Amino acid sequence: MQDPLNVPKPAWLDREDVNIFSEAVAGFLEKECTPNAERWEKAGIVDRELWYKGGEAGLLVPSCPEEYGGAGGDWRHDYVFHMQASMRGTGGWGASLHNSIIGPYIWHYGSEEQKHAILPQMVSGELVGAIAMSEPHAGSDLQAIKTTAVKDGNGYRINGAKTFITNGGTANLIIVVAKTDASKGYDGTSLFLVETDGLDGFRRGKLLDKVGLKSQDTAELFFDNVWVPASALLGPEEGQGFIQLMQQLPQERLQIAVQGVGVMKRALIETIAYVKEREAFGRPIIKFQNTQFKLAECKTKATLAEVFVHHCSERLLNGTLDVSTASMAKYWVSDVQNEVVDECVQLHGGYGFMNEYPIAKMWRDSRVQRIYGGTNEIMKLLIARSL
Repeated sequence: MQDPLNVPKPAWLDREDVNIFSEAVAGFLEKECTPNAERWEKAGIVDRELWYKGGEAGLLVPSCPEEYGGAGGDWRHDYVFHMQASMRGTGGWGASLHNSIIGPYIWHYGSEEQKHAILPQMVSGELVGAIAMSEPHAGSDLQAIKTTAVKDGNGYRINGAKTFITNGGTANLIIVVAKTDASKGYDGTSLFLVETDGLDGFRRGKLLDKVGLKSQDTAELFFDNVWVPASALLGPEEGQGFIQLMQQLPQERLQIAVQGVGVMKRALIETIAYVKEREAFGRPIIKFQNTQFKLAECKTKATLAEVFVHHCSERLLNGTLDVSTASMAKYWVSDVQNEVVDECVQLHGGYGFMNEYPIAKMWRDSRVQRIYGGTNEIMKLLIARSL
């Protein structure tokens, strides 16, 4: 798939192993995902077998350290995975969350026992990861969560309900955000690694009927007096959950920005091809100055977004990406993504509103980018705190 932008590949990204991995991801997605995309959209979930195939192909959790069964990669490998998946319209497969969000929590904060037990199964696809933060009455305000984890013998009893959980219909490894001490606010929040296969008291609600990302199995999760051993606590002690979340959110938000760039590239590819073929008043639409100007604006916005995402990625790799800058990337790129995709729908005319055209799906799927990972309004608050 030809890149419609002319942004040079930065030195940090232009490595042989990363290029090989990127090609492998592209080939896998074209073979295993593209032919099944429409079926998965209707089903609201991808085949469970896809996770095993992804594991066999070496695409799952590429940044996992080698001593825990991974390839020992880093953000570069995650970056090209997100880019390839977004450019090919296969974002419904929740491997991006599994790879770049769930995995890092475990190798950054898990005990050696947890790492050796869990990470190899994530790499193979035996375990599919999800993180349960949002609740029916608590989204961006994590302090307001009601889910509790109360000590019970040599373990904890978890009670609560979670919603909008990506991979919620499939995941059998869920990082649950719960209050271990409700009197301490943020300091009373802890994370738990909950393996759900055969777990008493755990149940899934229906797959949620979303506007977009139809093939992504987003679900409600319920924990009714679920008992987990003390070893399920992520980290050496209670009360570290909020700090752990804040340390990992910059990468999650940058991931959303990378996905936004990938979608903009695909929107431009589809739209440029369409306006060159579609005629109005006896000539191709590309010949009209308005079309040329609109596409010029879209390409400029997408180019600026990619350059900024490259800058943020380099800072993530060298450990200097701060919360404020990651928030800028998340909010600004997702806003621009929606602007670009909307212009591309307009250039398709009536066909842009037809589900058979890829641009219509991109339009539906793009809207949530401004909501999940922290709403863009929350991003602006975080940026304002740095002023």
